[in-house]
Amino acid sequence: MEEAQRQAALAVRLVHEVNTAMTKIELNRFQHALKKKLADLEDGNRNRGAIAIETSPDEMDRIQHGQERDLAIGALDRDSRLLGEVRAALIRIDARTYGICIDCEEDISMKRLTAVPWTASCITCAQAADCVASEPWSASQELLVGTR
Repeated sequence: MEEAQRQAALAVRLVHEVNTAMTKIELNRFQHALKKKLADLEDGNRNRGAIAIETSPDEMDRIQHGQERDLAIGALDRDSRLLGEVRAALIRIDARTYGICIDCEEDISMKRLTAVPWTASCITCAQAADCVASEPWSASQELLVGTR
């Protein structure tokens, strides 16, 4: 009887591994999508003409150019961060750790990877990180405030 239970447990574990493990076809699909995104971002980063400082005798033109430059710098910053995330995802594919949350080491759902292929965290860990990042005070700051 014990042998039958052991074999049943092994079968359940194998079924679980097959259901949660990413197939080679899926991995190739994500790798292709990430490489395409990488190429798009690298091409976009080459166009930095929008951040050039333009001089104009008209005050309103200078203000408008400044605002356009600020928007372009913000977009460049976002694209630069995203470029790093895409490169990191490609490195995780090579290291065979793609699809595994870097925080809790659980599998990242296929639904999340399909939506955000460069993600390094599962939805639970990402939401927890967002909550911590959005809090105005950290625990150490509250302790400092309480000592005054």
